[in-house]
Amino acid sequence: MPSDRIRMGVVDSGCSVHQGVAQSAAFVLHKNQLWLDESQPDQLAHGSKIIEVIKALAPVAEIVSAQVFQARYTTSAAQVAAAIDWLTDQDVRVVNLSLGLRNDSPALREACRRATSKGVILCAASPARGEPVFPAAYPGVFRMTGDARCGRKEISCLYSRFADFGACVRPLDDSIGSSGASLGCAHLAAHVAGYLHSSGSVSSSQVRTWLEAQARYHGPEQRTTAHG
Repeated sequence: MPSDRIRMGVVDSGCSVHQGVAQSAAFVLHKNQLWLDESQPDQLAHGSKIIEVIKALAPVAEIVSAQVFQARYTTSAAQVAAAIDWLTDQDVRVVNLSLGLRNDSPALREACRRATSKGVILCAASPARGEPVFPAAYPGVFRMTGDARCGRKEISCLYSRFADFGACVRPLDDSIGSSGASLGCAHLAAHVAGYLHSSGSVSSSQVRTWLEAQARYHGPEQRTTAHG
């Protein structure tokens, strides 16, 4: 039987002091050494917005925060890989990665493989267009993006060169400046968490089939160019 809560990892810039996450840690590079440290309050407000969306759409989620951004939007494959490994050890069922790194990394690839081999669902942001980013481009990782067609609870099934699924691009306060693939990823990860909570033990392929069945839109978002 499904439990009352579902543990969900968020790899981002941390959380606000009022969000009441179940557990948190920071992954910090100092003098080329990776350290596990206590998390600090979110300085960028990015992780906080991601967690707000997840809590609103999946109130059953018990958030475990892995902080890989501090004062700037810069992180490394080593930090993200360590965060994924740590979250896997905390028995999370799904991980939201509203980030993308430009370069492939064997360490990050292996961390994703270890997580997915244990049944963890990895949801990673991918741009709707452009070059692939990591970890979204790795096998077994769900490539999530934003789709302007989607309302707060809607899903699109894309299966384009760039992304598998899309969702609402806006944070809870509907501010335009924060919109994009990272918010779409958060919405989709929350939908996945809700499904896992109601369905118990399901496979990655079952999650994929469920997302396809829930989709209101199929195929890429069509963008038109105005001529004048």
